Amino acid sequence: MKPWKIVLSLIVASVLAIGDQQPSHAADGKTETVLLGLTELTSGIPGKGPLKLDDLKHWLSNEANHRVLEVTLPFGLSAGASQIQGLKENPMTRAKIELGRQLYFDTRLSADNSVSCATCHHPDEGYARHTQFGIGIKGQEGGRNSPVSYNRILSAAQFWDGRAGSLEEQAIGPIANPIEMGNTHEQAVKTLRGIPGYAAQFAAVFGGKEPVTIQNVGQAIASFERVVVTGPSAFDYSEALTPFAKLSQEDLDDLKEDSPEAFARYQQLKKNAAQKPMSASALRGQKLFFSEAVNCAACHVGANLADEKYHNLGIGMEVKEPDVGRFAITKDPKDWGAFKTPTIRNAALSAPYMHDGSLKTLEEVVEHYAKGGTPNKGLSDKVKKLALTAEQKADLVEFMKTCTGAFPKVEQARLPE
Repeated sequence: MKPWKIVLSLIVASVLAIGDQQPSHAADGKTETVLLGLTELTSGIPGKGPLKLDDLKHWLSNEANHRVLEVTLPFGLSAGASQIQGLKENPMTRAKIELGRQLYFDTRLSADNSVSCATCHHPDEGYARHTQFGIGIKGQEGGRNSPVSYNRILSAAQFWDGRAGSLEEQAIGPIANPIEMGNTHEQAVKTLRGIPGYAAQFAAVFGGKEPVTIQNVGQAIASFERVVVTGPSAFDYSEALTPFAKLSQEDLDDLKEDSPEAFARYQQLKKNAAQKPMSASALRGQKLFFSEAVNCAACHVGANLADEKYHNLGIGMEVKEPDVGRFAITKDPKDWGAFKTPTIRNAALSAPYMHDGSLKTLEEVVEHYAKGGTPNKGLSDKVKKLALTAEQKADLVEFMKTCTGAFPKVEQARLPE
């Protein structure tokens, strides 16, 4: 086979894998395949105002809302399909996702009815907060920046230090944290049992003699968080078109003849890329980002541009008693001062940055890496001083901004009476 034919066969496979941005329904009616990122999963129960019990019962009576959902990821993020976490242990249904959505925005989970999950992980602020630290009940401040709560379907361990082994465990942790929601799990469960709309939903979703449990609260919130994903970015479309630059017009004509479906999707890809173009600066930044010399991809790699590992970057290490990060969990010396790599996707929406929120802009983030981090005994060997020009620094920032894709629209206000 001629070399270009080999390239062409790989391109056909990748283009076909893009798929249509539409859900598909299984013939057996028991399961359904859905594309994450569609608003239908996060827009709430149709209607306006507080959810009345009759509204909930009517919605829950629809068997389609209890089908187990098999999921596909949006283009770009879809390359991480093999990394999907938690669905075997906690199957998703529309009813469970909707229950989780309500719980995510409900301040009644906190001790004084003032704090919800969204207080620190808000859709309007990139599913984080623009404060340096998370702020809980009575204005109490934590010691770490609020990590983002999107694309969690590709992540197992949670929090900056990975202390929660699953998204379900993470979801219930803040409820009982004295400076976050300041509640107890027992009191939170008691509160939910006393709200008829919640009692009806837990019974329909989980069944059993006592369906309202803190474990089921975690399962519901985690199900909602798993459907909050980033849509295709300008970077994704540009990257997908890169192999086609190697093909001549004759090659493209052969593609059109040999695989009309792949060619049609290639045409759609070109259209999408034209609608979300990358600037010359961003393209230069992309080259730098993935170059051996700069090597941001040493940690920001894979579909979610995050390696799910822990690294000491020298952030906050200059103080007398620094936050030791992952070391506090593992007691392994190599984890001293190490924190989990955050995703670059949609990072432009969630300033400030780093585990301590000490870097206010992406420009400051680039400057930190350019200087080689802050020296300390655990500094990662991946962090090295970089000889970057002002233009190159600006290009890296522009590239990171192009890794921004749309979030699904989420109903925030409609909760049970």
